[in-house]
Amino acid sequence: MTLKRFNFQSGIHKEGTAYSNEGRFFDAGFIRFRAGRPEKMGGWVKKYQNSFVGVCRKIKQWAANNGLRYIGLGTTKKTYIISGNSFIDVTPIRLTSGAGDPTFSASNGSSVLTVTETGHGAVLGDFVTFSSAASLGGLITAAVLNQEYEITSITDANTFTITAKDTDGNTVTANASDTGNGGSSTVATYQINIGLDVAVPGGGWSSGPWGDGTWGTAAGDTVANTLRLWSLDNFGEDLVLNARLGAIFLWDATSPSNRAKELSTIAGASNPPSEVLQIVVSTQDRHVLAIGCNPIFESNLDPMQIRWCTQENVLDWTPKTTNTAGDLKLSVGSTIIGAVRGRQEIAIWTDNALYSVQFVGAPFVFKANLITDGVSLIGPNAAVTANNVIFFMDRGNFYAYAGAAKVLPCTVRAYVFDDFAEAQAEQVVAFANTAFNEVGWFYPSASSTVCDRMVVYNYEENAWSISDLARDAWDDAAASADTPIAVKTTSDVGYVFSHETGFDDDGQALTAFIETADFDISDGDHFAFVRRLLPDCLFVGESDSPVLDYSIKVRDNAGGTLSTASTTSVTPTSEFAMSNVRARARQVRVRVESTDIQNGWRLGDVRLDVRQDGRR
Repeated sequence: MTLKRFNFQSGIHKEGTAYSNEGRFFDAGFIRFRAGRPEKMGGWVKKYQNSFVGVCRKIKQWAANNGLRYIGLGTTKKTYIISGNSFIDVTPIRLTSGAGDPTFSASNGSSVLTVTETGHGAVLGDFVTFSSAASLGGLITAAVLNQEYEITSITDANTFTITAKDTDGNTVTANASDTGNGGSSTVATYQINIGLDVAVPGGGWSSGPWGDGTWGTAAGDTVANTLRLWSLDNFGEDLVLNARLGAIFLWDATSPSNRAKELSTIAGASNPPSEVLQIVVSTQDRHVLAIGCNPIFESNLDPMQIRWCTQENVLDWTPKTTNTAGDLKLSVGSTIIGAVRGRQEIAIWTDNALYSVQFVGAPFVFKANLITDGVSLIGPNAAVTANNVIFFMDRGNFYAYAGAAKVLPCTVRAYVFDDFAEAQAEQVVAFANTAFNEVGWFYPSASSTVCDRMVVYNYEENAWSISDLARDAWDDAAASADTPIAVKTTSDVGYVFSHETGFDDDGQALTAFIETADFDISDGDHFAFVRRLLPDCLFVGESDSPVLDYSIKVRDNAGGTLSTASTTSVTPTSEFAMSNVRARARQVRVRVESTDIQNGWRLGDVRLDVRQDGRR
């Protein structure tokens, strides 16, 4: 017996071919690296059994002054505050009608109700709540009418339809007695227009002239034709919110059940921006910055303009000699893409440059320094701060910024960017998992319209890993005493998940695997004959009977078909495995995989009983 020890290099290496990466790991799923060794990533469970509506594009954890913890969610259809186990709908109100302005009409045998209100401004899928309406005379009672509805179709600028339901959500069909119109006291309260959950090619920024359209109009560069991206940040114990290309809203923690309000509607507001690409709170000096907005006293968006409120007052945006409100304009590029808060600075990317904006005090308050041009951000949420370094994804490379922007050597770069859905680039989400020294990005593969893959970089190990995982937003545990949280929506129903919890997929088995690149004997001049494998693994999950499947894969040349020669199961009591293996080929690789529940594991080296077996 001749045992050969294989010590594979940390990280997944997919640049080049499987053969050219000999001595490395070539493929994986739900694997991380620690101290140079691969191990299974942690799993996840639903943090709450309650669900939310729409695709969540931003999630934010913070604590109020009394220690009560909150989570804010910004989705394509709603905004929520999670307090305890309660999901509070705090979606801002766009319009409240006058009494009697909206009227209803019903048809016998139909559940469709037609609502008429001149200039309603709604778009398909918007939410509206009716109050003080009277029964239509039959099955369409006052209780049926006086509740929240999702608009099912837009007939024209003055009419839309809803589907009648009872208070339990069951469809209600009108009868011949439903001839009324709801009476003269009906009030309709419209929530802000919903946004798109998938980018529409030709829509979004640069698809129309600057300032074209108004809130809710469905053309060109408008909110209704733009992917709904939220920016959320806490201002003390309150939450500041912005839907990209919309206004800024404030949720007051002293009245947690109340909806978020547009700044301009709050008493004492002075010239807050009305169209904003993103907001960031400068925490040390207590300013809110509008990153890309309309200049003061103007209504049209200037995508290179930055404004900030006066210190400690999110309502006052009018520059005076007695306050610190102000503005500045970036010069390199044509539009701001995104921004992220770093250590004592805010990094801001245009479509052709990276800036550092820092608080400098009076009289300028903030100053913008050009860090470098020729770089950008692939999407507004594609940057994250970890370990006092800002990591970001451009259209072709990953970068680290800590005073200077440097390309991160990436061993899976081609794998990511050669199979990427460019039209959905705005959906990319950067995340940090600081407990494991990791940052990463959720991104859409070329065949997907949603983020369905994850690429992870361990900045202490300089190791990359890949997995197929669909998530829409993430917030690191560093913001709380809990685990990282992430969200995913399927068929318009979304859940919040606690990650790094156990080793399963919300109670189901989480399949994890790692596979080496091809290796050979004497550069393939001779065939290799494998007889046995000695497992070197540690089980760390809660399973009473964990199993790891070791597979030997073979092929006779680099372009040949890869086939599985033998698979055997390894348990905590296994010693020699695959004693009956008869694998013979020029090129060999090893795959280790688990498919059972509660199974966490770490790998050491691979040892094979392998010998030279002559030439073909």
